[in-house]
Amino acid sequence: MCGLSTERFNAAVAAIDQANAADPTMVVVRGVEQPLALAHGQLAAQWVAAMHPAAEPELLLAARAHHLRRWALPRTQYEPGKAGYLRWKRDQRQRHGRDVGELLATVGFDAAAIERVQQLVRRDHLATDPGAQAVEDAACLVFIETQLAAIAAQLDHDHLVDVIRKTAKKMSSAALARVSEIPLGTAERQLLATALALP
Repeated sequence: MCGLSTERFNAAVAAIDQANAADPTMVVVRGVEQPLALAHGQLAAQWVAAMHPAAEPELLLAARAHHLRRWALPRTQYEPGKAGYLRWKRDQRQRHGRDVGELLATVGFDAAAIERVQQLVRRDHLATDPGAQAVEDAACLVFIETQLAAIAAQLDHDHLVDVIRKTAKKMSSAALARVSEIPLGTAERQLLATALALP
């Protein structure tokens, strides 16, 4: 593992997972009930590893920490609507970056490695940094798997299709090609087919 010992990497993974395991919101993913943030982090890291077999350890850790302690800043603390959502999302990414930096420092990461993970978690330079796009791709794939069914019950059909299409616009073509691999129910699969014109 380039410039980073396996022991230190594993310590960072354990610290991130331990923090995310405190999420009070539970979700059933692939038949297993677990804390939402924990599921998001583990699935995102799996997607990054699958799509980028030579991924740097900092990228794998950023994917794992992309929703670090997300529940600590509820969406309800911000006003309804798009503007409130964008402010919440921006503040969440800043928090995730700060929190993961603190965790990595406790397990002995140097400043350069910490800064790289923070950049990736915040999606800095998304348009030009393939690593940031990799984290974004993983986050979108995880969203589809873990939250599509829930929002489908809350939104009307046209609004839901719009949400899916906006999510797709944030994804690379390689990530969109992986959507068919996500384990989904028949209703969710049909929604994706409608929104993305998938076969």
